[in-house]
Amino acid sequence: MSAVELKRFTLFEELSEEEREVLSEEIERIELEPGDVLFREHEEASGLVLLVEGRVRLESQRAGELGSVGPGSALGAVSLVTVGPREASAIAESACSVYLLRRSTFRRLADDAPRAACRLAEAIARETAAFLRAGLEPLVRSAVDRAQTEP
Repeated sequence: MSAVELKRFTLFEELSEEEREVLSEEIERIELEPGDVLFREHEEASGLVLLVEGRVRLESQRAGELGSVGPGSALGAVSLVTVGPREASAIAESACSVYLLRRSTFRRLADDAPRAACRLAEAIARETAAFLRAGLEPLVRSAVDRAQTEP
């Protein structure tokens, strides 16, 4: 994957061309056929997946089908900086080209190019915070609504 291609993904937008170049050298390409499993729910997440071509369906045992994602989607960014299980399974709906940045590679990158690794970690933190804020908003509204209707 080239540095220019990495810029398509929100997580890499604010990195310099040089930082994206360093990262692009560490990413592995994976080709999927329709029906191939990219990863399974509850497996330990091993890294960040970048979807370049095709569509991937996400599903969970708890919630059922969660929808599908297409080119430009990034899955599992948090797994670069923390260990934990995948929250859903990802299955190719069509032929897909994806790239994987493994956690072990990211950690090596942190030693070799700490500025690039730090900027990527900051982007992951920003994205995670945005998801948390979006998820908290309905909970806060619900609590406020209940408080207003209680005597």
